[in-house]
Amino acid sequence: MKAIGGNLKVLRKRKRLSQEQLAGELSLTRSTLSAYENRTAEPNISALLRISDYFSVSIDRLLRQDISQLSEQQLSEIERGLDVDVYGRQLRILTTAVNQSDEELIEMVPESAKAGYTTGYADPEYVRSLPMLSLPHLSKNKKYRAFPISGDSMPPVSDGSHVVGAYVQDWTSLPNGTPCIVVTHDDGIVFKKLYNHLNERGTIRLVSTNPAYEPYEVPANEVFEVWQFVQYLSDDLPEPNLEKDVIATTLLRLQQEVDALKRK
Repeated sequence: MKAIGGNLKVLRKRKRLSQEQLAGELSLTRSTLSAYENRTAEPNISALLRISDYFSVSIDRLLRQDISQLSEQQLSEIERGLDVDVYGRQLRILTTAVNQSDEELIEMVPESAKAGYTTGYADPEYVRSLPMLSLPHLSKNKKYRAFPISGDSMPPVSDGSHVVGAYVQDWTSLPNGTPCIVVTHDDGIVFKKLYNHLNERGTIRLVSTNPAYEPYEVPANEVFEVWQFVQYLSDDLPEPNLEKDVIATTLLRLQQEVDALKRK
């Protein structure tokens, strides 16, 4: 834990806080904080958690890495809450099932297993327990998984459908408005349009296609996985929007008539 003292001092000074001010924020005495910074004492797990949460820095980085050696860009990213591998520069650990030919299978998360996904997604036993789905028309160069969708926030996808997503390594690579399955700490599995505010605020904005649902933002450090929408599977046949089709046809006919008049 040698790195923690120096890291604490660097982070405090970048926030322009005195030891007295930071100690108050962390519910510590100034002398205790000073002892941490001078490496004459080590924080317990409770203090480490408060430090990690306050500075939005992972405990692993606090304990193992000399933060003073990071570039200004890296330090700025940490201060914006981006001490998360949103770029996929490091290998993301994804537990997956394979067949006898070592080909990846498409796991389907049933509604009954949905609640346990946020704790089981990295557990090989949990993943192996999921039913498998075969969609041979999809590319073999991507990893897919199917998730259950509840509610009416993303029409035309109806309640009870399953949405198939392709695993996303670099969250920043997605264009704004991309439909995605996002697995988060608090909300579990959600299906929304994703807007990238990672560089500005360290968050992603999630928007429903149903305007009755308010958009909301999720900090990057609360996101476990992102899967880009590929297709959805449903027992329901969506109702055609005949009114919209009639309006479009009428406008096209009017445009053609105007063009004909101009040619005369």
